[in-house]
Amino acid sequence: MDVEIINFPKTKVAVVEHHGSPMFENNSIMKLVEWRKENKLPPSELHRSYGVHYNDPNIVSPSDYRVDLCVSVEHEIAKNTYGVVAKTIPALRCAKVRHLGSRENMTTARDLYKEWLPKSGETLTDFPIFFIMLMLVLKLKNRI
Repeated sequence: MDVEIINFPKTKVAVVEHHGSPMFENNSIMKLVEWRKENKLPPSELHRSYGVHYNDPNIVSPSDYRVDLCVSVEHEIAKNTYGVVAKTIPALRCAKVRHLGSRENMTTARDLYKEWLPKSGETLTDFPIFFIMLMLVLKLKNRI
């Protein structure tokens, strides 16, 4: 595991709070996607997607599962029908590792906690684990 220690900057985010079964998480994701479209915030370096996970869906009961689905923003969040609210990911010293694979099998997060952390000499803050979502986009020519 290639772990890098970074200083993550304070980041203002627009959030859809998902509470409940991970099986319905996609409904919350779609609320954020629609809000992003309405506010013209496409995935980019300026508008990164984050997932702040308050607990492990493999350990907690589905009704106790909680995640904040986020997009970084620079403007204030107006009252809206999607339930999007403003929050901040604080400036933090973080252990960063790249996960390659499915969202359903996050072995990287488990390995970071169970293998790397005990050997590292590092200690955790009280802020939950978060993921920076990456997207691969191919820009295609228009067809004539």
